[in-house]
Amino acid sequence: MNTKALTAIAAVLVFPVAAMAGPDEDNLVINDELDMTSVTEAQAHLENLDTIYSGWHFRTDETQALQIDDFDNPAMIFVDQAADLFETVDGAAGKSCSSCHDGVESFKGLQASMPKVDAETGKLVVMEDLINACRTEHMEADAWKWSGGDMQGMVALIGLQSRGMPMNVAIDGDAAPYWEQGKEMYYTRYGQLELSCANCHEDNWGNMIRADHLSQGMINGFPTYRLKQAKLISRHNRFRGCIRDTRAETFAEGSDEFRALELYVASRGNGLSVETPAVRQ
Repeated sequence: MNTKALTAIAAVLVFPVAAMAGPDEDNLVINDELDMTSVTEAQAHLENLDTIYSGWHFRTDETQALQIDDFDNPAMIFVDQAADLFETVDGAAGKSCSSCHDGVESFKGLQASMPKVDAETGKLVVMEDLINACRTEHMEADAWKWSGGDMQGMVALIGLQSRGMPMNVAIDGDAAPYWEQGKEMYYTRYGQLELSCANCHEDNWGNMIRADHLSQGMINGFPTYRLKQAKLISRHNRFRGCIRDTRAETFAEGSDEFRALELYVASRGNGLSVETPAVRQ
């Protein structure tokens, strides 16, 4: 059977005359006071979308309710644990995070601009890179595992400081080649099913795929507490899972490929509020 025939069969299997459910029209307000921008006009670099929506609008009422109140948000347990770690001395240098940083509040605005290019090295870095650099270079402590609980709790704690601020990831200048690499990955078909990120999150957002409601794949709420896994999930974990579901050999968490993809996908959400930590199904 030829490649075109296999692709056609895969499309029928994965997107069978899907039911259109669309995003809801609810307003995302957290703790009855923080009014989030969860729907906005797409920026010019998005060629195929006019309006962008937070993934919150594609979840059930029950899941949405968990995110709008910090007392109900299960991710806050991990954020609280990270706040303790921020003050905990670790490593041969006898330092904690707070030894160098003037409170976690000093990270306000950082998440809204991540990923970004490091001015000294010219390399694209994500939040996990910054955290492990602090641990290994300044604290002389062991690096944390990418999707480990300590790491993603700290990523969420730092991201929380920017909650409500608009995503504003730079895609020009030194970031441009990384952004182009990520864009190419987004539209590349992977695996036996020959599906790209765009096939789900651009061509079929709003549709139901089996029991799941396809969103536009925005990552402005990551790390997110995923009910299915009952823990905080990193961006690269979801990238890996999506590519794996195409029946392809996926890239590793922390790979240069996923850093570039993170930059491109983050830029698709420019203008949406940082929601970290979000709750998803």
